[in-house]
Amino acid sequence: MHIDSRPPAIALMGPTASGKTALALEWARRFDGEIVSVDSALVYRGLDIGAAKPDAEERASVPHHLIDVRDPWQTYSAAEFAEDARKAVEDITSRGKLPILAGGTGLYFRALLHGLSPMPEADAETRAGIEAEANARGWPAMHAELARIDPPAAAKIRPSDPQRIQRALEVYRLSGRPISEWQREAVAPARLPCRVLKIVVAPADRAVLHARIAARFDAMLAAGFLDEVRRLRALPELRSHPRPRDLPAIRAVGYRQAWEYLDGERLDGKSPAEEFRDRAIFATRQLAKRQITWLRGELDARWFDPATDRVRLEDAVNLFLG
Repeated sequence: MHIDSRPPAIALMGPTASGKTALALEWARRFDGEIVSVDSALVYRGLDIGAAKPDAEERASVPHHLIDVRDPWQTYSAAEFAEDARKAVEDITSRGKLPILAGGTGLYFRALLHGLSPMPEADAETRAGIEAEANARGWPAMHAELARIDPPAAAKIRPSDPQRIQRALEVYRLSGRPISEWQREAVAPARLPCRVLKIVVAPADRAVLHARIAARFDAMLAAGFLDEVRRLRALPELRSHPRPRDLPAIRAVGYRQAWEYLDGERLDGKSPAEEFRDRAIFATRQLAKRQITWLRGELDARWFDPATDRVRLEDAVNLFLG
């Protein structure tokens, strides 16, 4: 019988507002661990309150990796994350510590644990051409074009998601093959230097998660979230950017809705502040729904309700760590 002698690591997954951060901190302190963030918003400097980034005290008490590695006008791909995360895990295990991969960005987890498809690299000229077309025709029209050439991809990408529409069209124009075909040909990543326990924490009752999302967003507002977004808007690099709302950082849930609110966009008859709050909470719920859908595809992950399954959860971790 083969025994996996690699050191342990924990992949702590879950939808937004499910309590991953607090649990990761608790385990890191108890088991002499370090946290590797698997969150596409936490990589950006300046996205603190709205991204629920661990504060200075928490980061001082437990080492964190892959937080604040890019400026908000920059990009950070899943492939870059996988490479950086692998290096972090190797460093942590080499020092005899426990890596805790904590977050809710499914694409990042997929890139690190399962690999990405070898599709064409980004091409600046092609992207510029697509963006020029979008400026003339609108992104809904570009989404309609994607639906014609790649129906499976268009079904998964919203017409309001210009970044993913652009990438799907770019891949097709560069290779002549739909991005959905490329995505079915994922290349397995190099083996991690550890054995991984996959844990999903998520309230069994969706209403509980929705209540947590609303309460957390109200706490963010009280902590000065809108002032944080105003500071981002004042950065010269974002002020001069032709389409700041298309940047991955600004498209993060909550930030996009705050940006639109500060731009003066209105959709219904509610007060502007009330409308903004409702839109941000709804967008966060939709994000949680997408995260749960992805997590259900992780067939080797173990699910726990953090409120009712705490004993079973602790038993699973203790048994894994021996």
